[in-house]
Amino acid sequence: MSLLSQTGSRYNGVFSYCLPSYRSYYFSGSLRLGAAGQPRNVRHTPLLTNPHRPSLYYVNVTGLSVGRTWVKVPAGSFAFDPATGAGTVIDSGTVITRWTAPVYAALREEFRRQVAAPSGYTSLGAFDTCFNTDEVAAGGAPPVTLHMDGGVDLTLPMENTLIHSSATPLACLAMAEAPQNVNAVVNVVANLQQQNVRVVVDVAGSRVGFAREPCN
Repeated sequence: MSLLSQTGSRYNGVFSYCLPSYRSYYFSGSLRLGAAGQPRNVRHTPLLTNPHRPSLYYVNVTGLSVGRTWVKVPAGSFAFDPATGAGTVIDSGTVITRWTAPVYAALREEFRRQVAAPSGYTSLGAFDTCFNTDEVAAGGAPPVTLHMDGGVDLTLPMENTLIHSSATPLACLAMAEAPQNVNAVVNVVANLQQQNVRVVVDVAGSRVGFAREPCN
């Protein structure tokens, strides 16, 4: 029933969206239908199909890194399994990226190791890795990179990695553990991590692309 499903044949199943920064004044992102005008510098990774969840766009994440260090996750943590729904989806409707419990635990450990906040870490809402920015050296925090099939490395700049408290000098890793429900096996790359990135979905070509772009 979606606009994209109804116009799929007209635009050959190709569309893209670009979500602006949460700091944007106008919040003027864009939706682009069809192959015409899509960025030339886009890097593609295969789009995986789950017949049990056909509305979700699955991709194969091969690993994560914090700074230059690969995160050590248990074998099979990113494996795609249509029977259980396991795998990684690109989702514009979820706000913060959620990783399955073992993946998030390993990511959080490496992130905390590199930030090394003198006063330790506190929680704020859904976030459990918040630190006092006044105590951390300039630069704040290392980038987080998502590695995907096809040689796609999506490096998240600081505004895609951290969320700041408006009341205190506190910054939090803007990711969390997957909820303990039917989605506990699914990694979700959410919209806060997609800001200022054009996401190109080519359903007919079975691929998803990413290109850095000022979406404002």
